[in-house]
Amino acid sequence: MSYKGLSGGQYKPLSDNEVEAVHQASLDILEKTGFTFESGLNDTLVLLENAGATIDRTAERIYFPKKLIREQAARAPERIKLCSRDGRNDLDLAEDRVYLGTGGAAVKILDLDTGDARPSTLGDLYRLGRLVDRLDNIHFFLRPCIPTDIPESEYDANIYYACLKSTAKHVMSGVTDVAGLRRVIDLAAILAGGKAQLQARPFISVITSFAISPLKLCTQSTLIMQEAVRNQIPVALSAAPMSGSTAPITMAGTLAQLHAEQLAGICICQLTSPGAPLLYGGIPGRANPMSMGYLGGAVECGMMNAAIHQMSNHIKVPNYNSSGLTDSKIPDAQAGWEKAVTTLLAAMGGSNFVHHAAGMLESMLTVAYEQYVIDDEIIGMCGKVLQGIDVDSEHLALDVIKAVGPGGNFMLADHTVEHLRSEYYLGNPITDRQNRELWEQDGALDARTRGRQIAKKILAEEEKSYIPPDVDRTIRERFNILLA
Repeated sequence: MSYKGLSGGQYKPLSDNEVEAVHQASLDILEKTGFTFESGLNDTLVLLENAGATIDRTAERIYFPKKLIREQAARAPERIKLCSRDGRNDLDLAEDRVYLGTGGAAVKILDLDTGDARPSTLGDLYRLGRLVDRLDNIHFFLRPCIPTDIPESEYDANIYYACLKSTAKHVMSGVTDVAGLRRVIDLAAILAGGKAQLQARPFISVITSFAISPLKLCTQSTLIMQEAVRNQIPVALSAAPMSGSTAPITMAGTLAQLHAEQLAGICICQLTSPGAPLLYGGIPGRANPMSMGYLGGAVECGMMNAAIHQMSNHIKVPNYNSSGLTDSKIPDAQAGWEKAVTTLLAAMGGSNFVHHAAGMLESMLTVAYEQYVIDDEIIGMCGKVLQGIDVDSEHLALDVIKAVGPGGNFMLADHTVEHLRSEYYLGNPITDRQNRELWEQDGALDARTRGRQIAKKILAEEEKSYIPPDVDRTIRERFNILLA
């Protein structure tokens, strides 16, 4: 049973009037408070100024007229497709369609053999891609960890290469700089058979953290964002303010600021390349008032991320969103409840591209192989919720009820056999439903241990490379590929 692209939208934390109030507040922020910027963005400033924005270079402030924002937001596509390599896992992002997958830039991983935290490597990234490729409820592969064992100068091509070799699902990552982006586009174009073919079916996309909250343009990321849209490579306009730290303590204030940041990014993208494919990338978080660190598993994060879909839907732009974060350091009960609640809220909110939904621990610092197996189960359950309950003559089963009659038993009815596997979520083997005696006979294993066993079994299977040998040779001749 596939749960890809089901419709959410059942949960709406904001009323229609509240959505409009937040939107108008954001327009006021852009027009009256404005954005600041780092140095090195002169061409971008001239682009904005020519379009009608007011630039105060002395105060380093950009003021966006409401008319300009409305015009440019209307140019952004209402629907985009992020493609897979095999065509079986394409993401059709529109309206309330929901897809959930990996995310993050973790620098640690729980070792699959010892269970201890250690620095993540390029080999880990490749193996996680292989694992996710086999987990049906994880719909895309956004680079989840940083390969700490290779030079930073080699990140971009090697990260995308490891991801594209290990899975046919859509691949997204950030890049270091514009030169790195160009190398990645060249690499992907070799795989696609040409740049035109890549643009027609983009199986890669790029995260561009263009905004430093609150309300500041990051030079490097803004230039990456503009170069990506010039090349018709889809971009996620990632901005992640924390309530109480880099955004107001109130959820409504955080949403207003973040929506303003997104509108500014959309405006720059559409002025750079009208009609450019992009994802509204608001991922609101909450600061821990005790440490001022990130509280990824807070229920309010789930609420605000659901509200973000309402805001992106208000301007008719697909959105990139977040769920499944936890402050727990290991796959335990706390990780379970924080992940389940935030992922269900994002899914029922209708968010289109929900990253971080699988694998993350310790507020995005750590990932674990077994956590992907556990989260595949959680995402599948959320998908079942979105699927809803079928009510028709077949499912109402009046004929069956009549045939069995009062005092009868439905266990052996043909109707029961026909619907047994389709009516209920069966899941992967991570969930234990045995009685205690059988559970004890099987070793009395907890969910984390079962997850590790499943992950090891998948990774022990014969490797499947999604890069053909002749193409692999071409790539390795052109790029310094470090994966053995």
